[in-house]
Amino acid sequence: MTDRYSRQVRFSPIGQKGQDQLADCHVVIIGAGALGTANAEQLVRGGVGHVTLIDRDHVEWSNLQRQQLYTEQDVQDHLPKAVAAKRRLGKVNSVVSVTAIVEDVTPENIERLVRGSDLMIDATDNFGVRMLINDVAAKSGIPWIFGACVGSYGMTYTIRPGQTPCLHCLLEHLPKQQETCETSGVISPVVQLVAAHQVTEALKYLTGADNALRQTLLSFDVWDNQQSQINVGSLRQSACLSCGEDPVYPYLNAPTVQFVTLCGRDTVQIRGEGPRDLVRLEQELTTRGISCLRNPYLLMFKADHYRITAFADGRILLHGEANLQQAKQVYENYFTGIFTKK
Repeated sequence: MTDRYSRQVRFSPIGQKGQDQLADCHVVIIGAGALGTANAEQLVRGGVGHVTLIDRDHVEWSNLQRQQLYTEQDVQDHLPKAVAAKRRLGKVNSVVSVTAIVEDVTPENIERLVRGSDLMIDATDNFGVRMLINDVAAKSGIPWIFGACVGSYGMTYTIRPGQTPCLHCLLEHLPKQQETCETSGVISPVVQLVAAHQVTEALKYLTGADNALRQTLLSFDVWDNQQSQINVGSLRQSACLSCGEDPVYPYLNAPTVQFVTLCGRDTVQIRGEGPRDLVRLEQELTTRGISCLRNPYLLMFKADHYRITAFADGRILLHGEANLQQAKQVYENYFTGIFTKK
């Protein structure tokens, strides 16, 4: 027994057998923001053999208050979150394999991204992506752990396909709130508490302690000192479109939307047609008199009153515009000529 995991091994429900099991596991974390970085650090420190981080965004100043793996230098370097997190985690535990994927999770790629994993952890702030995770879990049989937080409120639930109700089954029982951390803020203690519950459930599942898994939907408010648990075992729907007797996986089979507003960010994301040569794009923009900042993962520049970020996977973020129709008009009138692949 090495000193690195000695305290965890001495915890009898895990022991050396459980530690060895963790070393053979692969966990996919979708989202590398507040919940994603908190989950990733705990799992990597705990010795989970392979952790994959998937995130579409780059590090910004507003992330540093709660997204614990990032530094000011990451912001200045405009690093993608997944890449910056991997670099930091590699210094935490060089034995664990960490994979960083800078992609937007869509119906077209999610099955490829999660294939071969033992568990998925939801660390998104996007309900549509959660429902996509829910569909791919039901189809593939890979369990996942739902987690969400805003303000001082948090919620988490462990979903095992074929054994528990899926998130689609529970839609009528989830809070009908549209708040996000961009609109209502968030304090870091609630992030840590949600992640602590998610990681605890992950450790139970990965070490075979299925009987210890929580059977309830847990929610709490750390500021108002409130907590509740809902026993949802009886809410599984035989006619559920995602996990029922005749599933159609509605979110997994939905078409990818080219233009989408990113919640609370005054930004429109435009999905491209595939990988993009950022060097060539920089050259094209430079000939138009536009100054650029580029790293191996993205390119940033300003045009009119917009700030533009182009990613190597073909995505574009149009900052400073939240109206989809206006964004489409801007793209058609100006950006199509710049971004169209030749």
